[in-house]
Amino acid sequence: MRMSDLITQEILRMLNDSSINTAEIQRNEFANTIGCAPSQINYVLSSRFTPEHGYIIESRRGGGGYIRIHRVVTDRSSAVMHIINSIGSSIDSMSTRVLIENCLESNLVSTQTAALMSSAVSGSAMQAVPVELRDSLRASIIKQMLLTLV
Repeated sequence: MRMSDLITQEILRMLNDSSINTAEIQRNEFANTIGCAPSQINYVLSSRFTPEHGYIIESRRGGGGYIRIHRVVTDRSSAVMHIINSIGSSIDSMSTRVLIENCLESNLVSTQTAALMSSAVSGSAMQAVPVELRDSLRASIIKQMLLTLV
């Protein structure tokens, strides 16, 4: 498992254990616990815990500083429409993987649906499509699949 996946998994565990959908970490302390560089925590937060993915990050610098990750809770239709609107005209394969994982983690899709979505936009499914068109086609496919959930 990659370090970024491990960090993500631990933050999601903390969020799931929280009754208020909030996880609070001290970056250096959390990095020591996980066994990574603090910059890797920053990378995960800026790429996987964004408003587009349904999270709000609050931070306070200094000795008593913290990073607070808050999962925004909305009704299913609003959440799906927010995700669709956040995709834009193209999406790369890594962002798609994170998006599908977040949908699964938020119980917006079942395990089977997540697997089907991943398969539909996989590298082998996109093989016949010119490289420069893959991200826009992937966005269109994911949006259409998500629209069936609304």
